[in-house]
Amino acid sequence: MVKLSVIVPFYNVQTYAPDTLRSLRANAREDFEFILVDDCSTDGTPEILDRAARDLPGAVVVRHEQNGGLATARNTGLDAARGEYLTFLDGDDWLAPGYYEQLLAAMEDLGCDFVRTDHVQCTARARSIHRVPHGRRGVVMPPREAILPADRSTSVDYAYAWAGMYHRRLADEGLLHFRDGLRTAEDRPWIWRLHREARSFAVLGLLGVFYRRGVASSLTQIGDVRQLDFIRAFDQVIDETAKDPNADALLPKAVRTYCAIISHHLAGIERFEPAVARKLRAMSAAALKRMPQDVLQEAIDSMDVQRASRLRRVRRRPVTTEVAA
Repeated sequence: MVKLSVIVPFYNVQTYAPDTLRSLRANAREDFEFILVDDCSTDGTPEILDRAARDLPGAVVVRHEQNGGLATARNTGLDAARGEYLTFLDGDDWLAPGYYEQLLAAMEDLGCDFVRTDHVQCTARARSIHRVPHGRRGVVMPPREAILPADRSTSVDYAYAWAGMYHRRLADEGLLHFRDGLRTAEDRPWIWRLHREARSFAVLGLLGVFYRRGVASSLTQIGDVRQLDFIRAFDQVIDETAKDPNADALLPKAVRTYCAIISHHLAGIERFEPAVARKLRAMSAAALKRMPQDVLQEAIDSMDVQRASRLRRVRRRPVTTEVAA
């Protein structure tokens, strides 16, 4: 029986994939499998994965016929996975030796639906530890209790899918798949759904994931139209949270986070292509009008002057029927 399935999408990461695969080899165990999803790479990544299929114990290579993006690639991996437990890694990140064995042992000991972990962010030669914004470590609790308060960073703001491990029952219940086709912010509706609908989770301080930040090909570094998928992602968060029995308590957090992300993108609008910048302003205005207006007003009023002013300006923009739809 496969104990752990590790899902790793790859797309044009020939520079970094060898480090990723070496770290997986240092985490291999006879009952672990590694689902390596080639999302239609056009560089040397496919050849690197072919070698990994021979050299990495438990490796399974799955290939897309056309590029689908990270969310779709992770879904492909989930559909192929056979493990009792599941986790993710991105094709340009890496792991400490033996990390998965330690994480799995801790999760089995706790017996919860999922665990979340801290990670090390790597930007060029700089290293910094980023922690789950949740104070209680090693304590099993209902995930809903980690969503609030609205005005502070909480576990739903730490959305990295690879910073944790998940029991298969979550996949069987439909909680682990991502929205197909999302090119960015795909983990936002995913983490909100986990925290609203799973029964138990815990946070661990175990370090072992190394997240490579500032990769030139990363969408966080590219100002093209794919970045605007964050609006579709957060619309999903708002829509699903609004249907929750505890929507009155949870919506202020969802709306405030959405507003903060809109403001963040507007503050850096100069990095977008001109046509995309115009679309960002128009889509942001439409998104603000779709939100529950009383909750939106409270969220904007609670923010600092700079962010609130930015949001009020875009909120006043007229919205065409085409954009609003």
